[in-house]
Amino acid sequence: MKVKAPMPVRNMNLVVPLAHKATAMRTTETAALPQARSGAVSPLIGSQGLRQGDVDSTTRRSTRTTTPGIRTSPTATRTTTTRVPRAVAEPSADSSSPYGFQDLLQAYLDCRATKRNTASALAFEERLEANLLALHDEVLSGQYRPGRSICFVITRPRPREVWAADFRDRIVHHLLYNKISPRFYAGFIANSCACIPGRGTLYAAERLEHDVRSITQNWSRPAHYLKCDLANFFVAIDKATVLAQLARKVTEPFWLALARTILFHDPRVDHELRGTFELLARVPPHKSLFNAPADTGLPIGNLSSQLFANVHLDALDQFCKHQVKARRYVRYVDDFVLLHESPQWLYEALQRITAWLPEQIGARLNPSKTILQPVERGIDFVGHVIKPWRRETRKRTVATAVNRLQAMPAADVFAAGNSYLGLMRQASHSHGSRVQIAHTLLGRGHTVKADLTKIYRTSKGKDQMQHALSTPNPPKKGAP
Repeated sequence: MKVKAPMPVRNMNLVVPLAHKATAMRTTETAALPQARSGAVSPLIGSQGLRQGDVDSTTRRSTRTTTPGIRTSPTATRTTTTRVPRAVAEPSADSSSPYGFQDLLQAYLDCRATKRNTASALAFEERLEANLLALHDEVLSGQYRPGRSICFVITRPRPREVWAADFRDRIVHHLLYNKISPRFYAGFIANSCACIPGRGTLYAAERLEHDVRSITQNWSRPAHYLKCDLANFFVAIDKATVLAQLARKVTEPFWLALARTILFHDPRVDHELRGTFELLARVPPHKSLFNAPADTGLPIGNLSSQLFANVHLDALDQFCKHQVKARRYVRYVDDFVLLHESPQWLYEALQRITAWLPEQIGARLNPSKTILQPVERGIDFVGHVIKPWRRETRKRTVATAVNRLQAMPAADVFAAGNSYLGLMRQASHSHGSRVQIAHTLLGRGHTVKADLTKIYRTSKGKDQMQHALSTPNPPKKGAP
């Protein structure tokens, strides 16, 4: 008599189950099966290649199962077997599905890594299983539509709008990013930076410093640089152009349709404004998404916008490298630098780029931020200033850090002080900058390590923090 396992019920358990202990279960048709090692291991949610072989709980060696679903106990006879029911970790889907439920689960885990304490994330996790299953069905059926966004204004380094998508929409952004970004990143040039894993501001500064040392033969020969900036970059992005660029490598109809849904979603239709209208009025009109034409502009703050921006500007990277023939070229978002021995060559390159941008991607340069001068005067790029034999932190960044540390509440000084010291350490010559930060932190009642790399709380600093926590801070003017 064969014992058939019941059909799996559509259910999901986000708690990783513990390994079950093997128990003997006698059957009538397994007498001829050879004895094998037991090692029934419960599958983990989102794991790949589950149940491809047994794992011995003692030696961790893989064993082979003769019949799927039937395993023998190490203490049982040849007629005794162990049958372990499959744990249902995800809803069933056929092999033709464009993505598995574990992909959506991984996108959720990636999303909550930095957004778990937000209000929308907490609301989503109250009914996590039901919400994930409902989102899975919507995306898979093509009925998904983005929800409400939150708009607020940041004032440093200058007033700018930021659009925060709902946590539910952020999960879909991560799902799309995880599926299509590798195929684009594989074709990006090595000096394309920003919002790419391992290619942040430090990577960009080090790449530019390497190129400067190369072209000047370690500062022994003269060279020039051309630094450019795109005017109103995110607000002026043409969505139709981005969609055409995505379609060149995203050939699957499902993923292209999902990218189109996210790309052409207009957050202005359904949004919540955090802050005052006076603060919103500080944003220049030409930099506000509220004033952008239809089907133009991407919201700053979404992972999808960062991916679309990199795909959009990859055309500029390819043009500068293969058409302009710029051997030394570094870009971080919409700021890019070209290096050459001849200033005349850089001027001609500037003319070609200026003519190419509006014709091909609908962008233009900001003439007030276009700089052409010798490299020995210093190159201000991504918060670093590259000078002969040294790379320093921008003086404005150091001054801003000192002013903020002097004015911020005592409860925030410890975390902010360590953060600023870590930021200053990225520069190769940062001792002077760290000394300024250290003096400020000493004045706030903290102890600084001798090498100026971190700070410690003292009894005075702890008393100030406890006093700050017990005394409510008055609301700032213009705060939401």
